[in-house]
Amino acid sequence: MPKVSPELLSILRCPVTGSPLVQEGEELVSTAEDSNGAKLRYAIEDGIPLLLPPELLAAANAATSGQHDSKA
Repeated sequence: MPKVSPELLSILRCPVTGSPLVQEGEELVSTAEDSNGAKLRYAIEDGIPLLLPPELLAAANAATSGQHDSKA
């Protein structure tokens, strides 16, 4: 399981709530709830936290999966 360094974790904040983040397994979790009453979760890939709000992460994933190499 990739571990985020304590130094980095001490300065990271949830981009939606502005709250500190804590590591739970392979995710970072906001310590405050959003407007819907949920604590937001952010994946860690290759040791890098992906701190995109959920709606932007979905759009980014859709954009990358829809790209094709159009080399002739």
